[in-house]
Amino acid sequence: MTTKEIKIRSLKTTEELEEVRRLESKIWGESDSIPTHQTITAVKNGGLVLGAFCDGQLIGFQYSFPGFNGQSVYLCSHILGTDEQFRNKGIGEKLKQAQRKEALKLGYSLITWTYDPLESINGYLNIGKLGGVVSTYIPNCYGEMEDLLNSGLPSDRFLVEWKINEEKADTSGTEFEPDSVLANSLLQWEINEKGQPVVLPFTLEGLHNNHTQFVPIPKNYRIIRETDLSLAADWRMQTRNAFTELFAQGWQIRGFKKISNPEIPVNFYILSRQ
Repeated sequence: MTTKEIKIRSLKTTEELEEVRRLESKIWGESDSIPTHQTITAVKNGGLVLGAFCDGQLIGFQYSFPGFNGQSVYLCSHILGTDEQFRNKGIGEKLKQAQRKEALKLGYSLITWTYDPLESINGYLNIGKLGGVVSTYIPNCYGEMEDLLNSGLPSDRFLVEWKINEEKADTSGTEFEPDSVLANSLLQWEINEKGQPVVLPFTLEGLHNNHTQFVPIPKNYRIIRETDLSLAADWRMQTRNAFTELFAQGWQIRGFKKISNPEIPVNFYILSRQ
């Protein structure tokens, strides 16, 4: 299967949105699925539900609703999910680009959403590919979650702002050599007997660079979470401390650097001053 075989379209009928609810239940669990009466109401009032189809089968979706912060209206992108059998095939990016296109038609200029800062695949998509910007860290955003993907850890989240009517800058970190990024990493780590990165405590001593900061996250945080919850919690708390301090000092995430060397177990967020 290639991404060219994937068809994206807006979903508006009760039957289509019930199909979305069933896929959502398959991914996160029945108790956490959004009722169809809520998604169809959102669609009728400035919201958006997109479906990704392969040979007529719904394999991914994206759900958004209008947001308002007291001054401006934006599109709040709430959930994006892909059937487990079709992940890592670029479907998430196709859904987000389709979302941008449809949101512009509806008159939006900004899309926001949250995601787990330690999910490297999402960081690469949201920051490195789409060009989203992050300057807000929300500790335990959704409380203690017990769904199939989030149980056992605080639900910390980044708030992404995606200005969809602006030309995308280069956010893939191509101007930074891997050796330089590694040498200037704000957090340090060691490799344990399982080959997993063990994060060392965050200290302000790493804030020596006034132009750019590099904060590492594990390439495979989900595997760490499934095999060593204590180590996963350490990564959660040390990166929480780092990002909270950086954002308070006026730093912003504007890039994501993938490290291709398989012996290096981390990728990096790139931060600059606002």
